[in-house]
Amino acid sequence: MHVVATAGHVDHGKSTLVKALTGTDPDRLAEEKERGLTIDLGFASMPLPSGRRIAFIDVPGHVRFLKNMLAGVSGVDACVFAVDVTEGWKPQSEEHLRILQLLGLDHGMVALTKADEADEDLVELARLDVAEHVAGTFLADAPIVATDAVTGTGIDDLVAGLDGLLALTPTAADRGRPRLWVDRAFPIKGSGTVVTGTLTGGRLAADDTLALLPAGRAVRVRALQSLHQQCDQIGPGNRVAVNIVGAGHRDVARGDALVRTEQWQATDAIDAELSVLASLDHPVTRRGAYVAYIGSGEHPLRLRVLGPAAIEPGTSGLVRLHLPVRLPLCMGDRLILRESGRSETVGGGEVLDVEPVLPAARARPDRSVGRLVAERGRIDAAHLERLTGTPRPPDLGRWAVAPEHLEQTRKRLTEAVAAAGALGLDLATLDDFERAVIETVEGMDSVDGRIRPASGGDPLADHRFVRAAEAAPFAPPAPSDVGSDELRLLVRQGRLVESSGIHFAATAITDAAEAVARLLADKPEGVTVAEVRDAWGTTRKYALALLARLDSTGVTRRREDLRIAGPRLPRV
Repeated sequence: MHVVATAGHVDHGKSTLVKALTGTDPDRLAEEKERGLTIDLGFASMPLPSGRRIAFIDVPGHVRFLKNMLAGVSGVDACVFAVDVTEGWKPQSEEHLRILQLLGLDHGMVALTKADEADEDLVELARLDVAEHVAGTFLADAPIVATDAVTGTGIDDLVAGLDGLLALTPTAADRGRPRLWVDRAFPIKGSGTVVTGTLTGGRLAADDTLALLPAGRAVRVRALQSLHQQCDQIGPGNRVAVNIVGAGHRDVARGDALVRTEQWQATDAIDAELSVLASLDHPVTRRGAYVAYIGSGEHPLRLRVLGPAAIEPGTSGLVRLHLPVRLPLCMGDRLILRESGRSETVGGGEVLDVEPVLPAARARPDRSVGRLVAERGRIDAAHLERLTGTPRPPDLGRWAVAPEHLEQTRKRLTEAVAAAGALGLDLATLDDFERAVIETVEGMDSVDGRIRPASGGDPLADHRFVRAAEAAPFAPPAPSDVGSDELRLLVRQGRLVESSGIHFAATAITDAAEAVARLLADKPEGVTVAEVRDAWGTTRKYALALLARLDSTGVTRRREDLRIAGPRLPRV
């Protein structure tokens, strides 16, 4: 399927043309039928001779309903631009064309409407007039077909032209990250809430769990329809009606989006490149009541120009936009900027950063993914994909890393290892990224949770305190002159055993267990603390600490005031 928007000045016959093509009147509201004026978006579809299908979005042409027009043209593949032969090019013709150009549309054709109300000369003049106005735009080489929806003149030619046009128009890419900007929400008795929109970016399927943003409400897809046909799943580039569970129709507004939260970065501050219309009669500054049209939504915002104080008409500049809500955006998304005070279209923008990290005074965003990485130093590759919409293989571990940041981190960690002394640097003090970096530094050994130069040997070999504890196994000295890091490492290596705040040599625990085993061989009914103390030749303080260790390891078990054999008592 291709989604095609109509565009053009009010009363230039867009809706009548769609009805002539499809047999469906896109003016669905009673007020539209009474006034003969398109107010809101209309929808219709048709097959083409080639077998392709078109979903038409018929947009209002009146300036008062421009926001509805903007809600409909986001995500379309092409346009049919209607110009009344008898009236010629009008103000909204110009504004619609500029909006479609700013949104990056590349494909379209022109329908000269009401051709039977004019003679051949007037039709030819209209053709020349249109060609002059579209020169330099995406419609510069587009077919121009004279039509009359009432008599049927040119309708077959228009259909053939559409078929040829769409044969050259790419279909929406499937990037595996769907997003549907909601343009309508309504209830259906017995089914609940239905939302409609043009699906882009990826596929949706029944039972998918999605997020409705900006509210952040979790919803489930109960059912899907496209062009009134039920479907279990549907790909991008289609008009879709989604029956959702988890939100009432009053909880959904035009401009909301359905996405998978883990794939999109919701943001209320973006950096963008703004192209200002040459027809504007004043520069763009931070002063003004600006409104951005993003997806299908309309959002008032605050604007700051990055760099110069103003952007002149006909030029481009960088801006930071502060939105009132958090929207799921990524690099490359398009927007239209209008100033509500003057009721004029200012220009169009392309999103360059949806998570600016530099202050506005220093920010100079561009389209480079490398720039995003460089500004952050490092960034989780999955997060980077949410920001850009494009996967990039990680450079180290799970991170995309700027080369300068990687080298600076290596240097800093190398210096930290050197400053840590003979024991080395405790890996527990490093974050995940630093631990990944230190593994890439040559000449380093990781031993017992610490990193040290490979040439440093074992700094704890034949340690003086271990020797002292072995010399007095059941009454070791206090480690008052031993650093806490050294002590912890000696325990971790199994050279010392800590119990009740006393540090014993590892051999002392073995000797103590064997001594208790000999006592229990003579007195299997159990021995007292005093008997154990005397056998060890120590004081009650050390005896209790040693017994606590033996109890905890199953060598002994406590029964009231006695110690009896445990399952791990050694044989003697």
